[in-house]
This record gives sequence, structure tokens and C-alpha cells, in this order.
Amino acid sequence: MEDGNPAALASDGTRGMTAKTYEGGCHCGRVRFRVTADLSDVTECNCSICTKKGFLHLIVAPEQFELLSGTDALTTYRFNTGVAQHTFCATCGIHPFYVPRSDPDKIDVNVRCLDGVDLAALDVKQFDGRNWEHAMAGRVPWR
Repeated sequence: MEDGNPAALASDGTRGMTAKTYEGGCHCGRVRFRVTADLSDVTECNCSICTKKGFLHLIVAPEQFELLSGTDALTTYRFNTGVAQHTFCATCGIHPFYVPRSDPDKIDVNVRCLDGVDLAALDVKQFDGRNWEHAMAGRVPWR
């Protein structure tokens, strides 16, 4: 953390003092995971797939994410460029996390799948995924 700024990145890639560890999973419980992150970087995207899934994005470094169970229950959907790996539970269909096109070296956790998080208390930032290339060239909320 630089100069005591709580928004500065800590050495583990989290956002300093506000990073917490959360557990979450799919609806049927076969897929469970743990993530350590700061919920001040939650983003909502208006692209075709995120709108239909209702995904609330929290992009983290792989070392901040741990799959606890359900590897065998996961399946992946790819479309368009094929970069994003839209992972979901084959049993209940819930999308608890995936590898995003914007940051294919990271994991994008669906905040709606975290246990005990008050979604109404979050300051969710908007991302114009319908115009992905233009939006990525501008200010990206999670970076």
C-alpha cells in the first residue's frame, strides 16, 4: 500500500485494508470457492451475456481465488472471440465465476454467488459491454 492510501494495491493484489475473504458457490452447492478481495470494485456489465445472467463482476488475481469443490461439475461456454471462458455448474446452471475476456489471466467472480454479501450496500460501477472495444479503450472501472 502506497502512502497509506487504502485504494492502493497491496503486494497480494488486493486493495489493502478492505480486502476480506468470502466463500461462495452455485445454487446446488456442488461448486464452492473462496476469494479474498475488496468489494469496492464490483462492476455490472450491459453486454448480451452479462445482462441475461445478471452477473456482478469482481475480477481478481488467480492467487486470490481457490476452488474448494466441484471441478467435475463445471462446464464452459465460449462465444465470439472465444477468449472468455464462461464457466458454470452443469447441474444447476449457475455461473459462479469465469475467465474474462478483459483479463484472461484473472478470475471474474459473480458477487451474487458470495455467501452473506448485502448487494444493496455495494457501490456497483457500470461498464458498457455492449460497446466493449470502445469501453475498454476508456476508463475501466476495475483497473
